[in-house]
Amino acid sequence: MQATAPRNPFPANWPVRAGWLALLAYVIWAANQLDFTWSRFITGLDNAQRFLSRMFPPNFAGDKWDMIVKGLTESLEIAIIATFIGIVISLPIGLMSARNLSPQWISWPARLLVALCRSFHPVIVAIIFVKAVGFGAIAGIGALVIGSIGFISKLFAEAIEEISLKQVEAVRASGASFFNTLTYGVLPQVFGRFLGFCTYQLDSNLRNSTMVGIVGAGGVGGTLFAAFQRFDYDFVLAILISIITLIFIGEILSNILRAVFLDNKTISGWFSSGASTPVIIRRGEEE
Repeated sequence: MQATAPRNPFPANWPVRAGWLALLAYVIWAANQLDFTWSRFITGLDNAQRFLSRMFPPNFAGDKWDMIVKGLTESLEIAIIATFIGIVISLPIGLMSARNLSPQWISWPARLLVALCRSFHPVIVAIIFVKAVGFGAIAGIGALVIGSIGFISKLFAEAIEEISLKQVEAVRASGASFFNTLTYGVLPQVFGRFLGFCTYQLDSNLRNSTMVGIVGAGGVGGTLFAAFQRFDYDFVLAILISIITLIFIGEILSNILRAVFLDNKTISGWFSSGASTPVIIRRGEEE
C-alpha cells in the first residue's frame, strides 16, 4: 500500500496573505499621494531638534505662572461642569436607547441622537459653539457636554442591554412602578460600570478642555496657543508640563474613586433607601 504524504497542519491562507499585500500596496500608494517622503521625514527630525532645544528650560517665572494657574483652573472647571451636565442628560437618553427596556419608537430616535453627538470631534463642536455663543468657557462646556452625551449614553445603553432580566422581572412581580423597577432592578446591575464610564469621561474631558481652548472655547488651551504664536517656546513647555501634571492628578483621583466604589466586594445601600428589601450586588456574581 502506497504511503501518503503527511498533511500540513498549518496550510497557507492565501486570501489573508493577498489581503495583507493589498493593504501594504495601498499604504505605499497613499504615502505617495500625501507626499510623504524619507527626505521630508529627516528634515522634520532636524526641525524638531531645534524646536525642542528652544523649549528648555521651562519658564514658570513671574506672571506666567499666574497665567498657567488661571488657565488650568478654568479648564478644570469646564471639565467638571461639562461632565456633570453630560451625566445628568445621559442617564435618561441611555435608558431610552436600551432596546430591552424601551420600544423601538423610543430607542431608535434616542440612538440616532447619540450617534449624532458622537459624529464630530470636540474641537469641531467647540468651533460651532464659539460661533454661536462667542469666545469663553460657555462654548467649551457646551462642546464637552455634547461629547459626554455621545460617549456615556452609548456605553450606558449597551450595559443595560447586557443585564440579567431575572432581577427586573422579580421587581416587577412585586408590583413596583416603572421608576422603582429602574431603581431596584436595573441601576444596581449597571452602577459599577456606569461609575467607570463617568470617571473615564471626566478624565477625557480634562484632556479635551485643554484642547478646545485653542479655538477660543476657554481654558489653558488659549494660553498655549498664544504662547505658540509668540514663539515663546519655554513658556509652551511650562504649560505642557502643567497640563500633564493635571492629567496625572485626574488619573490618580479616578483610581481612588474606583477603589472606593468599585473594588469593594459588595455595593449595597445605594438603592435601598425607602425600599422594604435592600438590594445587594456582589461583584462577579451572576444570576
